[in-house]
Amino acid sequence: MVSYFCATFAAQNYHLYIASMKIALIGYGKMGHMIEQIALERGHDIVCRIDIDNPQDFESAAFRSADVAIEFTAPTVAYGNVQRAFAAGVKVVSGSTGWFAQHEAEVRRQCEAEGRTLFWASNFSVGVAIFGAVNRYLARIMNGFPQYDVEMEETHHVHKLDHPSGTAITLAEDIVSELDRKEAWAEDTTDPKLLRIDNIRRGEVPGIHTVRYDSEADLITITHDAHSRKGFALGAVLAAEYTAEHSGLLSMGDLFSF
Repeated sequence: MVSYFCATFAAQNYHLYIASMKIALIGYGKMGHMIEQIALERGHDIVCRIDIDNPQDFESAAFRSADVAIEFTAPTVAYGNVQRAFAAGVKVVSGSTGWFAQHEAEVRRQCEAEGRTLFWASNFSVGVAIFGAVNRYLARIMNGFPQYDVEMEETHHVHKLDHPSGTAITLAEDIVSELDRKEAWAEDTTDPKLLRIDNIRRGEVPGIHTVRYDSEADLITITHDAHSRKGFALGAVLAAEYTAEHSGLLSMGDLFSF
């Protein structure tokens, strides 16, 4: 299985390495700087950088010239940023969490009826994409072993505003869809029909996600532990390369066919 994943990623990685793109950055914090570095290393141009101090640049010719805008901001402003990019006719890759579920129906309508393009993911890390595939496969297996209960834990830096993380929600929804004994996920629950998600905020942790299947006999654990934000930044640039050549409402499931 590992060999298959590696071969699939390698083939897609070369495919996604396209001609130079013009990229606009929405949000120029730590993630924005790292995305910029990787984009430049891959031969792309950064034509516009928008942060809290220059929102008027959404109206600029430089922003409108972008092939794709990469948006990493906060849940309170992400939807508005996407709308301003749409109004400028620019495709968007967004990694901001905590907003998409509320606005998914409207964004989907815009993509289908108005020809807009959004690539949204709760996590752009290639490793998390692989971890998600393993999580789904394991959940399908564990559906036949009801003696194992399942719970999740996610740990992030103290600056993260939303909880549980968007990645944790995605992982939990995948588990719930495969396990007949779980109806939904919840925080701080003891209901056996609900998948419990615990969240921890500590220091500058980029992100740790753990899924545990526990029984009286033994414990099965899978974990993804991000060493830095670099994996997220690389995945965002790969997503931008994919988005430049595709349209509609896109996701990691389109980028990686695990």
